[in-house]
Amino acid sequence: MLICPECQFENPETHKFCQSCGTSLTHKTCPECDTQVTFEAQNCHNCGAFTGQVWQAVLVGDPAIAKGGEDSSVEYLDPQHRYELLEPLKLVETATAEFEAVVLDRHPLQISMLSALKNRVAPEEITAAEIPGIEQSSRQAIPKMAQLYWDLHSQLYHTLPATHDAWESEKTLVLLLEDRSDWQLVADWWLDETLPPEYRLFLLDEMVKLWEFLKPVSCCQSLLLLDNLLLDEDQTFCLRRLYLDPEDDSLTLKDLGKLWQTLCDRTELTQSSTIVSLLQDIEVGAIATTEQLRLQLRAIAEQLEDKVTITRPPEEQSYGMSSASDNSDTEQYRAVVPDLSGTNASESTFNPSPPKRFQVSESLERTEGMDDLPTVVLPMQLFSLEDAGLTDTGRQREHNEDAFCIQTKIERLENKLGRTIHARGLYILCDGMGGHAGGEVASSLAVDTLKDYFQTHWLEVPEMRDRLPGRDRLLEAVQCANQAIYDVNQQQGRTGNGRMGTTLVLVVIQDTNVAVIHVGDSRLYKFTRKQGLEMVTQDHDVGQREIQRGVEPELAYSRPDAYQLTQALGPRNEDFIKPDVKFLEINEDTLLLLSSDGLTDNDLVEKHCHTHIEPLISSRANLERGVNDLIDLANQHNGHDNITTVAIRAKVRPNLGNFRD
Repeated sequence: MLICPECQFENPETHKFCQSCGTSLTHKTCPECDTQVTFEAQNCHNCGAFTGQVWQAVLVGDPAIAKGGEDSSVEYLDPQHRYELLEPLKLVETATAEFEAVVLDRHPLQISMLSALKNRVAPEEITAAEIPGIEQSSRQAIPKMAQLYWDLHSQLYHTLPATHDAWESEKTLVLLLEDRSDWQLVADWWLDETLPPEYRLFLLDEMVKLWEFLKPVSCCQSLLLLDNLLLDEDQTFCLRRLYLDPEDDSLTLKDLGKLWQTLCDRTELTQSSTIVSLLQDIEVGAIATTEQLRLQLRAIAEQLEDKVTITRPPEEQSYGMSSASDNSDTEQYRAVVPDLSGTNASESTFNPSPPKRFQVSESLERTEGMDDLPTVVLPMQLFSLEDAGLTDTGRQREHNEDAFCIQTKIERLENKLGRTIHARGLYILCDGMGGHAGGEVASSLAVDTLKDYFQTHWLEVPEMRDRLPGRDRLLEAVQCANQAIYDVNQQQGRTGNGRMGTTLVLVVIQDTNVAVIHVGDSRLYKFTRKQGLEMVTQDHDVGQREIQRGVEPELAYSRPDAYQLTQALGPRNEDFIKPDVKFLEINEDTLLLLSSDGLTDNDLVEKHCHTHIEPLISSRANLERGVNDLIDLANQHNGHDNITTVAIRAKVRPNLGNFRD
């Protein structure tokens, strides 16, 4: 079977285009020059850019196989010649006989045997060309090491590499993992002279937390090899792979302390008597539990906070505003922060408030039964806020009745503790109804009314600088928009289905706090690395109304009027409008997606989350391109309606001090 890279549909191997979405199953676009290259190609024939799919291979078992790799007599890991070695197999000094290499996937669209087993595909349905060379009896069982990755991955999402394939013969286990060879080493990051010591303490605490997860499965060795400790593009602590502990399970916190000593010897942390004392206590066994270690790390963090002196530049602001209703492009202005070493930089010294309960990385949950211990992880603050929006008429409509608005106010600050931002963002999406000159008017009028309301009652109000609008103010804003449309309906004498109206989904962001209010069936989705995709809003339609009354979903949506809206702005007065209001907190890197039903119909967002939503959480991803790809996706699979989407990417970091006035 061939897995479509666009929609994940399973196609017969003989097909050249996906049966579901029509995507090519033979060629893809070179990211550098846009030339069409085959999926099997290692490099683009036009510009030479690397276009292949590579994996990190780990072999455990018969060293004779690895010896063949060293003299280049082994070119592929499997008899089907799917996984080609790009380098000789390298012996790894571990408790077991292990070898590593990077391999090129010559048939990247073919379903892997591991995926087939995971999806419980019957062996007789898997052709020989789709499976590496293993015995028939082995096809029924997932290798234990691969199962270990899966079990831990549910709790340590993104911390561990994804497992692509695995198989086990009589003498050898082969694992193919996500290749992280180009990620930043913690050892290199640690040497950055501008790095505040608090960040290093934060990382040490992350190691302790991860130790607690890896100890029960005997994989603590994974934390003791410097070249295995990585940071992703968002400075999130990760591992290159798992290493098994020695069979005698002899690893203790003393071994972790030795690694810390190696790191600390390279930095000013060794100048701290508390750090020296901590490392000595670990060495002599005075600190023998993770609970004791956390308490000591927290004490050091408190001492560091008491000594913090913050240098603050003059506040600078950036403003951005766009609205689809007036066809203006989103504008972004970036403030230039003055050099802190210059004479224009003002200085102020203050004593930070007592340390709060630090928030742990959400990718590392506690295992069952663990005590709720204090940790050295700092409160989260907003590090960056990016957004992009786009609307499209679709393939069947003549007019675009959707409208959206992006309005932001951002203050950027830089000092010796790093860069942070204070941000306020207003994001509005409306899907109008009532036909041309009806739906267009309603959605545009709603956007303009709401934008003006929040400009007057929030963005320009000094006392609201650090506060979200409350529930009452959010409801008042929506009622103003509803009344504006309702008044036009009354003035024009519109009746019945001729009365214009619009859906609404509105997001307000104040630093790491979010308020959401919505009416109708336009949606807000939230994606994080830990929780995956979540639908924040609930459609206001007949089907959902029946489900809330206890009707089974399949029966509720079998009604002919199931998708008829039960709420919309404009057709009726304020007595009939009951918006849903929710408040969220951003405590990990988050992607928010506002979408009209031109994109969300037929569960398109859910079905294509892996290919079109998940990649956008990364700072490397271009949000504007991602939004455009979502519009193209909707036109391919839906296209019957107008399509609008707004993507918001919020990145957070540990808070090293209170930068607010």
